[in-house]
Amino acid sequence: MSHPLLNAFWMIFWFFLWIMWFMLLWRIISDVFGDHDLSGWAKTGWIIFVCVLPFLGVFIYLIVRGKSMTARQIQRAQANQQQFDDYVRQTASTTPSNSAEELSKLATLKADGVLSEAEFQQAKQKILA
Repeated sequence: MSHPLLNAFWMIFWFFLWIMWFMLLWRIISDVFGDHDLSGWAKTGWIIFVCVLPFLGVFIYLIVRGKSMTARQIQRAQANQQQFDDYVRQTASTTPSNSAEELSKLATLKADGVLSEAEFQQAKQKILA
């Protein structure tokens, strides 16, 4: 007796497992290439092992290096966040303070009579642009 709904369930189940395995395989390959502690030969060995014996290779990789995968991912995320934060701090801190400092210097020069009104306006427009 054939049950189309049960057949559809099994088809969806196996399809889900197949997609999940590909996602896991992709994660492992990106972890292998993202690990700077592995030598080129070790990376090659893991990739060949995972490609030649796909299921066994993935499971053995997870057993051997699975715990450190998360640590490496966290380190990469923290390094990326640190680079982003440094960039934002550098960009945010240099532009306004330098502009304010330069405008203050220009105002002082104008007050001292070193710059004329036209020169002051021209320099001010250059700083604010």
